[in-house]
Amino acid sequence: MTESVDLDRRGPVAVLTVNNPPVNALSRHVRQGLHDGLKQAAPDAGVHAVVITCAGRTFIAGADITEFGKPPAEPSLHAVLDLIEGGSKPVVAAIHGTALGGGLEVALACHYRVGVKAARFGLPEVKLGLLPGAGGTQRLPRVVGAPKALQMIVSGDPIGADEALAHGLIDEVVEGDLAAAGIAFADKVLREKRPLRKIRDLGDKIATARGKPEIFAEFRKSVARQTRGFRAPENCIKAVEAAVTLPFDEGLKRERELFLELLDSPESKAQRYFFFAEREAAKIPDVPADTPAREIRKAAVIGAGTMGGGIAMNFANAGIPVTVVEVAPDALDRGLGIVRRNYEATASRGRITPADVQRRMALIHGTTDWNAVADADIVIEAVFEEMPIKKEVFAKLDAIAKPDAVLATNTSTLDVDEIASATRRPESVIGTHFFSPANVMRLLENVRGARSSKTTVATAMAVGRRIGKVPVLVGVCYGFVGNRMLHQRGLQAEKLILEGALPHQVDKVLTDFGFPMGPFAMGDLAGLDVGWRIRKGRGVKSPVADRICELGRFGQKTGAGYFRYDKGDRTPIPDPDVEKIITEVAAEQSIVRRHIGDEEIRERLLYPMVNEGAKILEEKIAIRASDIDVIWVYGYGWPVYRGGPMFWADAIGLRALRDRMLALKKQTGDAFWTPAPLLDRLADAGKGFLGG
Repeated sequence: MTESVDLDRRGPVAVLTVNNPPVNALSRHVRQGLHDGLKQAAPDAGVHAVVITCAGRTFIAGADITEFGKPPAEPSLHAVLDLIEGGSKPVVAAIHGTALGGGLEVALACHYRVGVKAARFGLPEVKLGLLPGAGGTQRLPRVVGAPKALQMIVSGDPIGADEALAHGLIDEVVEGDLAAAGIAFADKVLREKRPLRKIRDLGDKIATARGKPEIFAEFRKSVARQTRGFRAPENCIKAVEAAVTLPFDEGLKRERELFLELLDSPESKAQRYFFFAEREAAKIPDVPADTPAREIRKAAVIGAGTMGGGIAMNFANAGIPVTVVEVAPDALDRGLGIVRRNYEATASRGRITPADVQRRMALIHGTTDWNAVADADIVIEAVFEEMPIKKEVFAKLDAIAKPDAVLATNTSTLDVDEIASATRRPESVIGTHFFSPANVMRLLENVRGARSSKTTVATAMAVGRRIGKVPVLVGVCYGFVGNRMLHQRGLQAEKLILEGALPHQVDKVLTDFGFPMGPFAMGDLAGLDVGWRIRKGRGVKSPVADRICELGRFGQKTGAGYFRYDKGDRTPIPDPDVEKIITEVAAEQSIVRRHIGDEEIRERLLYPMVNEGAKILEEKIAIRASDIDVIWVYGYGWPVYRGGPMFWADAIGLRALRDRMLALKKQTGDAFWTPAPLLDRLADAGKGFLGG
């Protein structure tokens, strides 16, 4: 046996226990241990059945993805699964926690499966741009049917034990000591002389899909929108088709071909990179993992507007009581009414129950009394994006909040240090930049002030994870990381429409690239009045946007912005009135409009973002290049199959990108196109932002 797999005899049953913390990944030594244990149990006349289970908090939760890209190490997972399935003694998988990816494939090779009530089962490989490569696409349809297998494999989302039982994926839901329950089930199999049920030999569930190509055609149509640009979902569908149409061994060969196609694809490389980038973002070099964080038992939010209500929902969703403070009773009632309607809409789609709505609303307490924040462990301000208002709020909070409370500002651009200066405890102040809609968007940009303490930083990161966000730590500058880079893109977007492109053409270039929407539709969604207010506060002008706002066109909420919108429909419709404004402003600025191709639009929108990212790295506003990518994927819709702006820049080559910027600088005479010093150095050295 190996150090990570233990073999224990319990009467006529051999129990193989995997112990490879934290998630019992299928590392080489785990595969070796399972292989050796099965080989040892097979000839033992005293062993009549085998149970495979796991120590710690979960069953095998997947492959060891650190082994990807390395030469295959024996024994292969296929060899282990062949031993399990092809043995002469029944093998029972006893499952708790999550059986994911290779873990579920191990369970599917077993003859029987039992799981605890809280267990979850899934094949999430699609989220890494891959497909299940050890028979998962061939065995799962044979046990749950093609439609359910398609749903599970293409979404990558796990199902619970009750659903697994209903679909035949497990044979029994068990309680109490799991190993004992597994042994009891194995004893029952022996006592009842049940046959060795090999999933590879089952045909009933897939027979119903044979000769019905419409099952696959309809499924492709149903997922077309959410899988646009991804390569793995189509290969997953093809693999399930192979399970239905080919004998098992030929289906395995087809699965292997489709897997290898994906393994070398740029999309999967980007998605696997991003998997690690997200985990890396949690690590802060000077704030070790054991830094004490404040315990958050109660939260408070200042402001019941769109952002304040959304932030409060995050806390209620996590079971944390939250007080929402608003100045006027009508604004408070309106804000909490929207929160309730949001919850009811989620319940109407079956994602939560009516009881969940009541339970979550009961955790949100609205008030106009500022003193109600006195017992909160964290207070998040979500008022207008204007410095005098923010400072007034923080001075007030400083006088009321308890001494060890974290005081957080949901500013999207403003100087956190200046906001902190309104208090006598700048060490307790931090930026927590939520993204709209705050109850949906996963990103949380935590902004570390010059005097934010390590405990404050650790608390903001921990609370972010607790409320289901992906927190990334950044430094103080105008716009932090995401909005600072977005600003550069916005400058070029406005120039492009003045020089000859139109808003719908600019937006289409980015949606074709993989963004959910372009800059102009995004502005309409967020509300053009937000940027207008910020510009007026800074004394900055944006001629086209300002003129649109002066007409009361603030975007979707007013039915018109850069585009117009039919009532009850969010589809942007190009508007001749906006084209007229654009041509008028261009004429006033003596700009001769011309045809602009898609490639130029793409370069002029995305290259300045990368250049700004290089400045952000050099200024140490972001800890690492991959953090910038996490911010852009989770906060701004950068397609994950392109990795993020810094990964993408490395992929196309920094020298080519830098040289194109220099060509644009020469062509336009605009210093805007000056490459950042870091970009210049890396390009000259033939290196990338990510160390390549």
